[in-house]
Amino acid sequence: MKKTIIAFLSLGIILSSSCKKDFLDEKPLDFLSTSNAYNNSSDFNAAVNGLYNRVRTEFYTNGDRRPFDYVYGCDIVFDGQPSTERHTNMIASYAPQGGLNIPLSHWSALYKIVSEANTIIDRIPNSSMSAADKTLNEARSRFFRGFAYRTLAYLYGGVPLNVKEVESPKTDYTRAPKAEVLAQVISDLKFASENLPAINAVTDGQISNLAAYHLLSEVYLAAGEFQNAVTAATTVISNPNVALMKTRFGTKSSDATKNVYWDLFQQGNQNRKNGTNKEGLWVIQFETDVPGGGAVSTGIDGSYQFERNFAPQILTFRLAGSTVQPFLYPRSDYSGGRGIGWAISTKYFSDVIWQGDFNNDIRNAPYNFVREFVVNNPAHPRFGQVISTVNPPAGITVPRRDFYAFQSKVTTPGDHPDGMFQDKSQLLLKASAGGTYADQYMFRLAETYLLRAEAYLGLNQLSNAAADINVVRSRANASSVLPANVNIDYILDERMRELGSEEKRRITLMRLGKIYDRVKKCNPYYSDVQPTYNLWPIPASEIERNNGGKLQQNPGY
Repeated sequence: MKKTIIAFLSLGIILSSSCKKDFLDEKPLDFLSTSNAYNNSSDFNAAVNGLYNRVRTEFYTNGDRRPFDYVYGCDIVFDGQPSTERHTNMIASYAPQGGLNIPLSHWSALYKIVSEANTIIDRIPNSSMSAADKTLNEARSRFFRGFAYRTLAYLYGGVPLNVKEVESPKTDYTRAPKAEVLAQVISDLKFASENLPAINAVTDGQISNLAAYHLLSEVYLAAGEFQNAVTAATTVISNPNVALMKTRFGTKSSDATKNVYWDLFQQGNQNRKNGTNKEGLWVIQFETDVPGGGAVSTGIDGSYQFERNFAPQILTFRLAGSTVQPFLYPRSDYSGGRGIGWAISTKYFSDVIWQGDFNNDIRNAPYNFVREFVVNNPAHPRFGQVISTVNPPAGITVPRRDFYAFQSKVTTPGDHPDGMFQDKSQLLLKASAGGTYADQYMFRLAETYLLRAEAYLGLNQLSNAAADINVVRSRANASSVLPANVNIDYILDERMRELGSEEKRRITLMRLGKIYDRVKKCNPYYSDVQPTYNLWPIPASEIERNNGGKLQQNPGY
């Protein structure tokens, strides 16, 4: 009875207290929101790091499909396993609506970069940062905003243009003319180029003034401002802190059987560490087993699945007279790691563009463009023999998913992390392999020369254009091009020779409105290509939710 009375008295006290004051109300001592998250330099550095991460995700680490939308459906590779994921059936792949919706994926990712950059820029004036830090963070953010809007303009044409933080729902967007979008990009990149640190003052992976000038040159080309493009590119080329790598360097330079072009793509060679590589202008970082580094040594998630897409799936390859697998697979060697043969090199890429310089152009050396595979299974009757894609055995057609020429830069022969090996003594990899364990060039100086050559072509200064192309070709030990032979197709071929599978080819071709022309010329696989596809459609979901305004669809969709 006594316990019951006490219990009732306690309940009464609690109920009485709760009437006067709700003791269950939470009183947060601190919380993070847009009103207090942007104050000091550490806050803004973290926000800018988020922009770096979004770029790396969009162009490199968003699985084994979406980053490669920048290559499939172009002139360099075709689909080894027909799927709308790899642009087979372009009508379905580029449909404005539907489950796959490739255009929506990139639209959303690029506008997310714009949105976050706008927030950073608008929050800078009221922060506690020094004037110098305010300028630096504005320059960084405007670079990324310009980078995103440049890509949007190339892919979709005129797009909604907004340079202010959006703090409430907005449904009345309209498309700005493409020229207006490019003008905003130029404004952003000019500010970035004038206020970002020098390339020798930033750490590996950070953007610099020269990265901004390189991109500015490209956007001036898109805007038809050829002399400004020359000036911006010249600022990069003439800088004493950068140069084409013309002599052997880096981690494996003692291997006398290789060359300097090969050195550019070896693990650990992409950055400026110790002043070694002066060619990389902006290098995307892929540290392994480091928080935030992307790649792990135990699986493919978070890596750039370059190897997986671009190297052949030699597992299924067989030679007449034996059912035994001639090539051990997957191996960390020049057979392509754990490639699955999705991105098959076009004959134009592997054969046509090298005619005339096949044997002397170092970019086409056997260890740079792999065309010979050694039978390495001791159980096979042809053990030790070389099987070539150039002169394949009777009954073998080339290219095919399990046997084609490919660039070794897509993989890291012998340099897969230890955790990726099933049996390192035989270089055998686990089934979880397929990533490429090297940092990746977003911009490098060889491309700057080709951008300036394109600008000189626009100015009808063919001798200057040829001179810039020949700087790149001279490093490659290739024959010089005559001024009379320089045209946009030649420059696109030279970009293919020099940049190959590392280039985000769609960006270049859509900038020039050349998707249709180049696919028709170089890639018969995509027989359904149409002039319409020089632009992607505005995603239908964006048009529908924008019910307060009108987003005009691109022609043909």
